[in-house]
Amino acid sequence: MSTSAAEALSASLSSALRDLRSFSFNLNSPVAFVVPIVVILLRVAYVQAKHIHETRSAKKRNMSYTVKWGRERLHFPLPAPDAKLAEIRHEIATYTQLDPQSFKLVHAGAVMKDDNAPISAYGIKPNSSIAVVGGGDVPAAHKRHKPKEKPAERTEASTVAQIRGELDVVRRTLKPDVESFLTTLDPSSVPSSTASAPAPQPASAPVTDSNAAQLGGRNTDIELEHRRLGELLLQSLLRLDAITAEGEWEEARKERKGAVKEVQTLLDRLDGGFRARPRTAAR
Repeated sequence: MSTSAAEALSASLSSALRDLRSFSFNLNSPVAFVVPIVVILLRVAYVQAKHIHETRSAKKRNMSYTVKWGRERLHFPLPAPDAKLAEIRHEIATYTQLDPQSFKLVHAGAVMKDDNAPISAYGIKPNSSIAVVGGGDVPAAHKRHKPKEKPAERTEASTVAQIRGELDVVRRTLKPDVESFLTTLDPSSVPSSTASAPAPQPASAPVTDSNAAQLGGRNTDIELEHRRLGELLLQSLLRLDAITAEGEWEEARKERKGAVKEVQTLLDRLDGGFRARPRTAAR
């Protein structure tokens, strides 16, 4: 009988006893001699069910092991003796939200190194204690109770600064890469005054192994670079779109509109140059 079944039986028997106590009958009726026997049998069954439930609960409490994690004391059900140590590691990692490989497990003063070994090989049994070493000194429970810092109040000036900061990152990191990429595809697509390495080639020069080598040595690298730049520009557009400007913040709305237009233009140039690139059969 499972614990839940014992609990259900106990509840049913208790209810039956209450009903019988409240039952009134005629002493001259034959039922008057049967009911006391039924009551006695029900009492015996109730006591037995309660005993089974308490025995199973005590056994379950004893079939566990303790994990010492900082100041925390955690209790987990003990797996079968032939269960691998990896099972315990996974259970601890799931509860603590630690990387499974970021901490060590210590039992009886020794580090348990082989996750594929059964727990019986390490002498882990009911009421054993396992210490978690590494992976972070502060338990997640303490972190959850850490007071959250109050976010800084948003103003139009701070919003404008955020927009300009995002655009500045695009200009410093992505725009030079896009210009260089377009120059590699077709040197005539970018003015020589703004083009960076590699050195310009004749406008009719196709994308071959020689100039594709400057992006990694294969034409497939050109496709990867186009995808990389395109994704970064799209992410920048999404971040700009997420910046909200309050109703009266005209300057912030103007800044965001101009930044979105500049990044979108750069993305359009990237895609247009990639689609219009000269193509030859790869060697």
